[in-house]
Amino acid sequence: METKAFQKIYTRIDNITKATVTLSATGVGNDELATVGGKLAQVVKINGDQVTLQIFSGTEGIATDSEVVFHGEPPKLNVGDNLAGRFFNAYGEPIEGGSQLEGEPREIGGPTVNPYKRLQPSQMIATGIAGIDLNNTLVTGQKIPFFADPDQPYNQVMAMVALRAQADKIILGGMGMSNDDFLFFKHVFENAGALDRIVSFVNTTENPPVERLLVPDMALTAAEYFAVDKGEKVLVLLTDMTQYADALAIVSNRMDQIPSKDSMPGSLYSDLAKIYEKAVQLPNGGSITLIAVTTLSGGDITHAVPDNTGYITEGQLFLRNDSDTGKVIIDPFRSLSRLKQLVIGKSTREDHPQVMNAAVRLYADAANAKTKLENGFDLTDYDERTLKFARDYSTELLAVDVNIDTETMLDTAWRLFAKYFTRSEVAIREDIMNKYWPE
Repeated sequence: METKAFQKIYTRIDNITKATVTLSATGVGNDELATVGGKLAQVVKINGDQVTLQIFSGTEGIATDSEVVFHGEPPKLNVGDNLAGRFFNAYGEPIEGGSQLEGEPREIGGPTVNPYKRLQPSQMIATGIAGIDLNNTLVTGQKIPFFADPDQPYNQVMAMVALRAQADKIILGGMGMSNDDFLFFKHVFENAGALDRIVSFVNTTENPPVERLLVPDMALTAAEYFAVDKGEKVLVLLTDMTQYADALAIVSNRMDQIPSKDSMPGSLYSDLAKIYEKAVQLPNGGSITLIAVTTLSGGDITHAVPDNTGYITEGQLFLRNDSDTGKVIIDPFRSLSRLKQLVIGKSTREDHPQVMNAAVRLYADAANAKTKLENGFDLTDYDERTLKFARDYSTELLAVDVNIDTETMLDTAWRLFAKYFTRSEVAIREDIMNKYWPE
């Protein structure tokens, strides 16, 4: 960054920790950027004239007389239609070569949309994944996380959602991604010819962890440009929010703040809410829908990150490996979209709610049959049929690699009902049964 005439320069630092420096300075704003000894930094605390700066790459090599230059402004992103198809780092700089972004500079991390200006979400976002569209339908303006173990292919699922989702723009925010994951996303998007509607902000494991804190704000600033200014349906995919929370913990620990549950900062809830509450359905037809991955350490759902996330978001999607079919499925028992009743049977076919409930009930009966089998009890004929149904239901509908539209999902479920059960066992309302039961 070139030095501007009005920039303030200081050469006396009072205190240096592993990640921060503190000095006396006046007229400095919160979140303002600075360079300290040539390293990029950001204001994280102002107490009177004592200003604490967080150094993104750590304070190694910085001395008490290092030069501190305040830039006079917080991080910004140049927004414009030319964002689409590009890959950027946490500072909004292109990482795949190519020219610097022209456009209108916008401050990142601004306030969320005024509740008075929000509409109740009412449009379905189809993803082509039956475990979502059939059982846990997503609605524009919703915020929902994927809970997944670290060894599950959550990034592959995210890429599938990005390619299949019916949205005008997809914004990917990648935090702590391996280089392989970054190249995977790039390769998938390029091969699908979908780059013209995808914008990516990526922080890989090779970059300083603290930079991850900028990624969601960059992604959401781009999303707000397309949704608010352009009236477009925008889907924001953030992966992985546990890496984001770990970066928060690193900063708060280095600033000697007293940690809360699971070594997380006390501000974790508000830090996460600030991101998730950007999801919105706007009167101009624009919307921001937010799907985020939260990896679980050892499947622990009570850890502070998933625990806080559950309070903020409207449901959750659970990925699990299905031992019977060897496929990764969206678990129908532990997944929940709290807004699905706003669209199922309204913007989808009338039989949708009934089919969804009947299929999950029969799948639950199969789980009971499996328990009987494991405990050495005899199975009834009905038990045997539920187990066969569950296998087909997993393979043809719950597996994340199945890509079909909502009508086909419903028809598939009816076909499986008729294959294994009588009409009375399926127990769906008579008028709907007469209309859709396969002859």
